[in-house]
Amino acid sequence: QVQLVESGGGSVQIGGSLRLSCTASGYIDSTYCIAWFRQAPGEGREVVASMDSGGSTEYKPSVEGRFIASRDNANNLYLTMNNLKAEDTAIYYCAEARVCIGYPFVHQYDYWGQGTQVTVSA
Repeated sequence: QVQLVESGGGSVQIGGSLRLSCTASGYIDSTYCIAWFRQAPGEGREVVASMDSGGSTEYKPSVEGRFIASRDNANNLYLTMNNLKAEDTAIYYCAEARVCIGYPFVHQYDYWGQGTQVTVSA
């Protein structure tokens, strides 16, 4: 059973930076797809960044150039967020999928972290 535990959220001023971490335990195949999602109050869960089994990464257009998703050799996940904006405020989730095809829909992901709050304000 895979378990994902997130950390690194918090409150930051507009223009600031945060780095989210997602520590993975249990059996994890390096070919698993990974993703970072976020959910703002009253909104649905949306994908922020997704990485396929080959390591190719795609980003939500509004975070392109500001966010960087990565994975280390131990299959821990990271999301580095720079130049944060108020609209980035949300609960952020890491997720892994044994198989991912096409668009990274929520239902494709088998394992989820508990979520970590990111609040960006003036």
